[in-house]
Amino acid sequence: MNAPTEALGNALGSMQPLIYGSGAEAPARDEAALLEAACRVAVISAAHADAVDREARFPREAFEAMRNERLLSAMIPRAFGGDGLALDGVSRLCEALAQGCASTAMIYAMHQSQVACIVDHGAHVAWQRDLLARMVDEQLLLASATSEETIGGNMRTSACAVDLVDDAFLIEKLAPTISYGAYADCILVTARRHPDAPPSDQVLIVAPRDTFELEPRGTWDTLGMRGTCSEGHRLTARGNAEQILPAPFSKIADESMLPVSHTLWASVWIGVAADAVNRAHHFFRNQARGKPGALPPSASRLAQAVTLQRMMQARLEAALDAVSDANAERIARQAKESDQVEDTPLGASIGLAADLNMLKLAISTTAIQVVQEALMICGMAGYKNDTEFSVGRHLRDLLSAPLMISNDRIELNTANLLLAQRHAVTGTI
Repeated sequence: MNAPTEALGNALGSMQPLIYGSGAEAPARDEAALLEAACRVAVISAAHADAVDREARFPREAFEAMRNERLLSAMIPRAFGGDGLALDGVSRLCEALAQGCASTAMIYAMHQSQVACIVDHGAHVAWQRDLLARMVDEQLLLASATSEETIGGNMRTSACAVDLVDDAFLIEKLAPTISYGAYADCILVTARRHPDAPPSDQVLIVAPRDTFELEPRGTWDTLGMRGTCSEGHRLTARGNAEQILPAPFSKIADESMLPVSHTLWASVWIGVAADAVNRAHHFFRNQARGKPGALPPSASRLAQAVTLQRMMQARLEAALDAVSDANAERIARQAKESDQVEDTPLGASIGLAADLNMLKLAISTTAIQVVQEALMICGMAGYKNDTEFSVGRHLRDLLSAPLMISNDRIELNTANLLLAQRHAVTGTI
């Protein structure tokens, strides 16, 4: 166990996990209690992170602990038995988890983006309400299948289509990646609304484990994020019409999936970078103690790394505020026009989408810079894989950040959004 992780473990040593027996009703917790639970899970995930990375396996120990701590339902509203934690609170959980194991934190972030889709767009459907209650009681893990072999990573189009007959559907999707799909209790699947629908007319289907089958197609032997187990699969799902969220997928993506994904992914990347900076800081202090009265030559690099880290955190906080404001405005409009739910005004939607795209671009590249600075501070002790200052796994995991929805694709999309805006972007994100 490295020194920063050991310190975290010592600080939390007196805390006991919140374990509830089958059928027990867990009281809702505030953010502080949930953050303590996330830190306990981070200690466990850190102890197994090297094995998860080496073996490219699902972080089962971390998710067993996460279920015991009931963290998978943190974002579900209290009306359904969850903790009702807001997005900024979930962001802090992701950052804490990422300091133990990047793959664990990324899976948790992706899970929460799917939770948000159901909470925001399915809570008025009886079947979806029942599922939300199950998600709390059984601590179900949610995944998504949005990519497709003939489409690639463009989740706004689908080749497969829902075949709905007498309120029953059948769907088959060839997905090049379904992150942790083999370990998920439920998968949210994008598809065309019907066989004659254009590729962009999509719906989102909620498929629990007993309604889908997965046929593996390929392996997951990657540079980093190896514990996400994002193999390709042929997915076949059957069910009833209530499993299809009523809102168009374009609306679900704009209002829920992308805002939550971009902010929580950024939280994970910041957490990974923070752990690398903690290791570099510890190494720097050891160097300074060895030569009292003289700063080590890496002093300026440490200052730069901490500066970039705090800039990333400030940028994320601004983004979270913008998403919160947009959600509040949407809820207020819906309350005012109870008989007619309005979409977000075009200008506001474009502005927020552009800002969130720029958040993703900035954090995904800056986090890599921070870890590179940490590597230079730690030198060979950071380059080697068997020291308490090792940051190789951190760097390899973060190299996935510009590829998760390719930064090249996002830059083109952002340019189109800026072209559509009448006024220059002046946001603070």
